[in-house]
Amino acid sequence: MSVLRSEARGYPSPVTATVRRFGAQSMTSELRDVLVKRPGRAFGGAFDDPAHGYLHPVDLDLAQRQHDVFTEVLASLGPTVHVLDDELDDDPDLVYTFDSLLVTDAGTIPLRPGKPNRQGEPSVIEAWTSASGIPTVGRIEAPGTIEGGDTFWLMPDLLCIGRTLRTNASGVDQLEDLVGGDVRVFDLPYGKGPTELIHLLSVISPVADDLAVVYLPLLPVGLWELLQDLEIRLVNVPDDEFVTLGCNVLAVRPGVVIIAEGNPATASALSAAGCDVSTYPASEIGINGSGGPTCMTRPILRG
Repeated sequence: MSVLRSEARGYPSPVTATVRRFGAQSMTSELRDVLVKRPGRAFGGAFDDPAHGYLHPVDLDLAQRQHDVFTEVLASLGPTVHVLDDELDDDPDLVYTFDSLLVTDAGTIPLRPGKPNRQGEPSVIEAWTSASGIPTVGRIEAPGTIEGGDTFWLMPDLLCIGRTLRTNASGVDQLEDLVGGDVRVFDLPYGKGPTELIHLLSVISPVADDLAVVYLPLLPVGLWELLQDLEIRLVNVPDDEFVTLGCNVLAVRPGVVIIAEGNPATASALSAAGCDVSTYPASEIGINGSGGPTCMTRPILRG
């Protein structure tokens, strides 16, 4: 906290200016502080349990090197990158820190993931936010389930939620009550079922106030209509780049984005739309566990 002095009318008086330390009700405003988790022992053994849904045995050394490149790229673009303690390593999916809680302008809302092995993650992330002085304003309780990948702020006062195989009606209702204001809910298709889950952020990534990356074949029609009403331009991801995380794009600030390598058509379209595009290798850290750059980050402070 800093104290400024005003000399108005010749009378100096203290004016307190509080430095904002948290609040991330945006997907595109400047990312200032962000939390990540480097893959460790649990990530290395993720393929051993089919319930985790990893595609092939994990090369942990490669995953760690790819994650290191990602965090270096992220930090080079300006944000302060905070890393969870390496000892917090009993769940491979903790690497995908976006899913466990929301950071609103009022404080955090720990969620309740629908994937059974992930239900301990919110308490881990909440322990870090609480230690950092960020209040908890509410949490999702059973029988509700909701994952961060099914939520995004289209505007600071407009939250979109996807109802999916991991986010149920009770979770949606609870989050609506906690957030208040303008909340829009969209159903996602069943797709190929729980083993190839479709999150809301599987099919859309806002990257500027007037620009979003989308995978049209799975985009809910109601969401498409909302984007049209708001005159948001769309970058369409081709079918072959949907499976390589082309639709999962992290905006560090409006028009400055990070995308997984191996998505040249999407990267080219983003550049043509005026974006500055950075890439990182994602074969092991991303594609194997089905988590892109947005999934690997929990924004703490934006704007």
